[in-house]
Amino acid sequence: AHLSLGHRLWRALPAQPRRAALAMVAGRLAPRAGPFPTSHSDGLVVAGELTQGTGMGEAARIFAGAASKLGLLRGRMELGIGSRPHQQAPVGAALLLAVNAPSLPLMLARAPVSLLKDRLVIGGWAWELPVTPNSWRRGATYVHEIWAGSAFTAAALERLMPGRVRVIPYPLGLMDTAWPEPDRASCGLPPGPVITVMAFSLGSSAARKNPLAGIEAFRRAFHNRADQLLVVKISGAAAFPRMACLLQAQAGGNIRVIAQDWPPGRMEALLACADIVLSLHRAEGFGLVPAQAMLHGIPVVATGWSGNMEYMDEHSAALVGYRLVPVRDDSGLYAASPGAVWAEPDIAHAAELLRALGDDAARRENLGARGQAHATRALNGAHFKNALTRLGVWQNMGERLAPEVGLEPTTERLTVACSTS
Repeated sequence: AHLSLGHRLWRALPAQPRRAALAMVAGRLAPRAGPFPTSHSDGLVVAGELTQGTGMGEAARIFAGAASKLGLLRGRMELGIGSRPHQQAPVGAALLLAVNAPSLPLMLARAPVSLLKDRLVIGGWAWELPVTPNSWRRGATYVHEIWAGSAFTAAALERLMPGRVRVIPYPLGLMDTAWPEPDRASCGLPPGPVITVMAFSLGSSAARKNPLAGIEAFRRAFHNRADQLLVVKISGAAAFPRMACLLQAQAGGNIRVIAQDWPPGRMEALLACADIVLSLHRAEGFGLVPAQAMLHGIPVVATGWSGNMEYMDEHSAALVGYRLVPVRDDSGLYAASPGAVWAEPDIAHAAELLRALGDDAARRENLGARGQAHATRALNGAHFKNALTRLGVWQNMGERLAPEVGLEPTTERLTVACSTS
């Protein structure tokens, strides 16, 4: 009901043909990246959906915040489908496009040729399966190299640009990570129960995020116990009303569903109230919500497979067992990846882990502390800083950084090979 008539009619068309038609038209209009620049770049411009509450929008904000912390940020550029960029990119600055390959022609269709000309262009891409669709290949014409948030994603992207894919975990450790003090009343939550939170966007594929499995695991763990509360926070309900209604029908007793689009600050306030964060995903390219939770000492129960393993292990998170199965996704987002597999988490194991944490405050505190230490090391921004230096985004960067953000030893991963089993 919140979508325009034109938008509803457009969405009534078959997904794959409409996306292919858009990409073909936009691809003829969008500027291409030129030859790899030989000179150093003066800082970094970050472009993407900086004002949107999407995963890629959050990625763009993280990169911009980290570059600002390092004194490298030369501008933020909002990109949208069909809109013209209003900002200018300074001459000589590198450009980081936090936009996935299929969206690049749509985002760049009305951009001036000068936007990509004579500058280093980096694609900050996210993908959640071990293989990528062939349609992603056209994205290589817009960038000089790809940054992937995890080795899992990098392995899938490597075939698109062999030798030009870097593993750059999102540099959350360089961000101002202060959260508000937990205030359950302001979030409309009761003061007493242990609160488990699942949070995701329906636009990221409900089949992949797998919320019904998370709800079932919570029910098996706690039934209708009043001392335990599951909060399921979803965004994108207007665009995916059927799934939103299906999830809202699960509410009741000790399960609450919030189907509203919130600004980042309010989401942080909700996560600050969480005692446990749950993600029974079938696949993740990275997993921002679990990563943020771990950095703030909140214990995480998560499927032990895919991109979230970049910053968690069996000692720092409660990892749920799984088996690999063929991908089935009615949304069509992953239909172009034939032969791909993802994880089917063990719901009984997840319930066991939830029960152990929910009934033991000391166990929660201990796991939260171990998770915080592990994620802080994994997401300290070392790969981000070293990549910028080696690409010449800031000449003599290591000499000019303040001590607290100086370069740190890291094993640079450019060409990758990663097991997906």
